[in-house]
Amino acid sequence: MKVYVWRHNKTYHSHSMINEPCVQNHFYLDALAIVAAESLEEALSKLAEQNAGWRIEDLRALTPRVYDLDVPQVIFTDVRGSIAE
Repeated sequence: MKVYVWRHNKTYHSHSMINEPCVQNHFYLDALAIVAAESLEEALSKLAEQNAGWRIEDLRALTPRVYDLDVPQVIFTDVRGSIAE
């Protein structure tokens, strides 16, 4: 089993990036999808099954980070709005 992580940020999107993928049907600045599956195709299929607006063909244009669940590792951390000391 593997964990597939797609993250797409459009915070600084401009007209020069018009051909950039749009991974969600809803307006977003930062989209994150994390799926546990045996294969990339299964992960994309699980997202499609949700019928939650994920654009599968655009997700295919991005390379997800893939984590093997057989290896101990940090999969995700997130710090927002912090001020460096």
